Amino acid sequence: MTRTKMVSRVLGICIALLLLGIRVSLSQASSHVEAATTTPISVYGAWQCSNDGCLWGTVRSVTEFDSKNHWLIDRGDGIPSVNLVVLSFVQPLKLLNKTTDAQTAQGLPVGMTADIVNYFKSHNIRVMLSIGGITYVDAWNQALATNPTQLGLNAAAVAQQLGVGIEIDYEASSSPNLTGLQAFIDAYRSVEPYDATGQNQAARLTIDLAAGDRWLIGLTTKATTSWLTTTTPVLDYANAMVPSRQPSSASSAEANWQEHIDGKPQYSPPIPPLAPAKFTGGLYITSANGAVQQECYHFSGSLIDTTGGYVQSVAPHGAGMTNGMLGYMFWAAECPSARGDCTTPPNTCEGGVGVGGQTYALPVPMLQLRQT
Repeated sequence: MTRTKMVSRVLGICIALLLLGIRVSLSQASSHVEAATTTPISVYGAWQCSNDGCLWGTVRSVTEFDSKNHWLIDRGDGIPSVNLVVLSFVQPLKLLNKTTDAQTAQGLPVGMTADIVNYFKSHNIRVMLSIGGITYVDAWNQALATNPTQLGLNAAAVAQQLGVGIEIDYEASSSPNLTGLQAFIDAYRSVEPYDATGQNQAARLTIDLAAGDRWLIGLTTKATTSWLTTTTPVLDYANAMVPSRQPSSASSAEANWQEHIDGKPQYSPPIPPLAPAKFTGGLYITSANGAVQQECYHFSGSLIDTTGGYVQSVAPHGAGMTNGMLGYMFWAAECPSARGDCTTPPNTCEGGVGVGGQTYALPVPMLQLRQT
């Protein structure tokens, strides 16, 4: 080998090593940036529907309830699968009138007892009650037209009595009574002011919005504009509910959630952007037709798995300062439909929801939520 060729080869090796070092440095820098812009999940919860299609129409013993729902409080290692359950649903007109009948006591379903609430709370799982649901849109409209202030006061009294939060699930797709809903919120907040620390569980007041910005448009516009801002928040956060069926891919689910982050400036009036820290994304664990979903029983490859990077790192786009949504909500634990399967033995969800909680280092109990 000539001297010239030897020098050339040595020089080539040096250049290759230098380029390799640059690539390694850039890769490490990229990993550091990614880590710095990823926010751990805070909210990881399930809507809980009891054994009768969300009616909660019978009183249940803790022993019987646990036999159907133990996976929620123990994913297999003694740690809960979720850090929030939302007992669904309270009928709003009955709550306003403090109705007592075969399935209701003073406006509350008889199955939503202190024993069931404490079953979860004793395992550091936060509890909320959902008022409404798609079945009770007319009841919401009647209650808001009758006395929304009293409805808000009654809801706050129940929250204080049980030590729970309240979720507003008002699914009026056209002409929602936003004036009445504002009065409901004002009345609730007159008793339980907004608590950024999250320590007062009765002060937790949230709202359900559509999967994206193309349904419940009036409600979404009002909520995003007036109640979910990072500067003067009125509600703690929103849940982007499940769509009509489980998204077919991660990109499909993420496209819905991105609509909230982007807003809809072309609408009249426009829907402003929503801070990622002000909402969760909904996924099915039992489908709209009742079948138990992969997300219930198998984490790897599920939407809980494949959307995790997006949920933890999606950037604000006009509202908020921190990356990442608050987390996930799952529809629905136990028996949301009388026609379909339930998340009860042998179809329990430790392998999907539970493994997801473990994978994402779920904080139990729920920590103080990000405000920006």
